[in-house]
Amino acid sequence: MHVDAWLQAISPLWICLLVGLVIGVESLGIPLPGEIVLVSAALLAAQGVVDPLWVGVCASAGAIIGDSIGYAIGRKGGKPMFDRLGRRFPKHFGPDHIDKAERYFQRYGMWTVFFGRFIALLRILAGPIAGAVRMPYWKFLIANVLGGIAWAGGTTAVVYYLGRVAETWLKGFSWAGLAAAVLFGAATMLIVKRRAAKMAAQEVLEPVTAD
Repeated sequence: MHVDAWLQAISPLWICLLVGLVIGVESLGIPLPGEIVLVSAALLAAQGVVDPLWVGVCASAGAIIGDSIGYAIGRKGGKPMFDRLGRRFPKHFGPDHIDKAERYFQRYGMWTVFFGRFIALLRILAGPIAGAVRMPYWKFLIANVLGGIAWAGGTTAVVYYLGRVAETWLKGFSWAGLAAAVLFGAATMLIVKRRAAKMAAQEVLEPVTAD
């Protein structure tokens, strides 16, 4: 069963709570499909199943609270905690992943927490690593709140309105036209993501080549 079909089987209240819970747990440093759940809930909101405002609010709250708890865990566990996690879960917490995330923190500081919300790897690691490297909490909190609202609220709004537009097109155009529009949008997003990943890789490699 797809995530959206599974969410549609439960009440609107539980959809919002589940979105907040999954994103919150993901922000602790536990790999979960938070973005997929958020997008699916926003699509359901476009269909009138759930209120998009509450989806955005719960997603933002989950992101902010989860990251804050992750910060506290990272501050207490420090680098040894990541060493242990790397041995158990090398796919997500391997030395290369941790080193890359730490380079982001050393170079961009608070911006890493803010923009980390939009990058899969940093979305999981930002809170714990910020605590482990002893980033001042007030700096972390500002970036965490702004980043959480921008990512969760922005994603909900964009997906919701795209869903509404798609529904309008479906009434006035053929399935072929809608399919072409969806493919065009998917191709555009793929190109943007690839360019962003390429730019991020170049920025990470710059300090290494400089050394």
